[in-house]
Amino acid sequence: AENEQPWGTPCTQLLVFVATPGCDGFPSLDSKEGYKLSVLEGSLLLSADAVWGALRGLETFSQLVGRDENGTYYINKTEIVDFPRFPHRGLLLDTSRHYLPLRAILETLDVMAYNKFNVFHWHIVDDPSFPYESLTFPELSKQGAFNAMTHVYTASDVQTVIEYARLRGIRVIAEFDTPGHTLSWGPGAPGLLTPCYLGKDPSGTYGPINPILNSTYQFVTSLFQEVSSVFPDFFLHLGGDEVDFTCWKSNPKIRAFMKEMGFGEDYKKLESFYIQRLLDIISSLGKGYIVWQEVFDNGVKVRPDTIIHVWKNSMPYTQEMANVTKAGYRALLSAPWYLNHISYGQDWMAAYQVEPLKFEGVPEQKDRVIGGEACMWGEYVDATNLAPRLW
Repeated sequence: AENEQPWGTPCTQLLVFVATPGCDGFPSLDSKEGYKLSVLEGSLLLSADAVWGALRGLETFSQLVGRDENGTYYINKTEIVDFPRFPHRGLLLDTSRHYLPLRAILETLDVMAYNKFNVFHWHIVDDPSFPYESLTFPELSKQGAFNAMTHVYTASDVQTVIEYARLRGIRVIAEFDTPGHTLSWGPGAPGLLTPCYLGKDPSGTYGPINPILNSTYQFVTSLFQEVSSVFPDFFLHLGGDEVDFTCWKSNPKIRAFMKEMGFGEDYKKLESFYIQRLLDIISSLGKGYIVWQEVFDNGVKVRPDTIIHVWKNSMPYTQEMANVTKAGYRALLSAPWYLNHISYGQDWMAAYQVEPLKFEGVPEQKDRVIGGEACMWGEYVDATNLAPRLW
């Protein structure tokens, strides 16, 4: 009797059954992530339709295992049927405002897997720096990175991130934001950005991408051809937010173009002119796209399958969600989850109280919400404080 264990029959193995085999592919928006976990005396069984569900089930299983005071591992009897409510559960990291070393990104992917996140939105370049090493345009990172040797992501680094993420059932969606947020592109791509003017003369500063030159669209086509082949996900994030019109307005050639096109003084029309051409280029490369909400707000003609990324609170984001879904577009919500905004005291509760479907609309509108993304913008975040601030 002394040898008798307080537990039931010892279990030595977890049987994993995957209905549709295949471990070589990439996860997608349509991946099946559901699973069933059955923990009974003498039998541990995990079954899933696809390998992505099996990964989520293994994560749950690992979190159910405890240790008693003798160091014995145990697990309570349980039956779990689990599947995600939303297919897009993302996290944005900004590697332009501060460079994040590879290990900080991989560590984040680990913790994302613990929490069953399935999209890494890599906001890889922006105004402050261009750390992405492009094979087509190597000058972009040579001139635009904080340091062209140490603060860059090589082709090999990018592949490492994509594969590390894939093995955890995480998609990598790259964002190359244009036509604004591109100051770091300028030094490595002469003629791409708009020269700003003070009166009749160039001021020596630059604004958004110059939308009136054919060379701009040749450049954008070549860059996105490369990006499309490097990042396997169907979706690219094309940005499109916060375009400052001041520089465009100051430039006499752009003003002449506006007149010629009959745009009057409405620079949103010029922005739309650029974005529409960009979207046609991306479509021709066989990719889908996500854009920040300004593209929708400014009335740009976008494909019906465009995903609109809602981030602003200038009107309540619930109203924007209603407007976007009413117009027939899929919506992705980030507005309530800007985790880089910190305040004194217990500010974490609000993030958990969000109900993404709490907006005015018919059931078909609610079905168009594909999920949400937490954002960690990098103005005040680098490898030293990323993990504690995020998790």
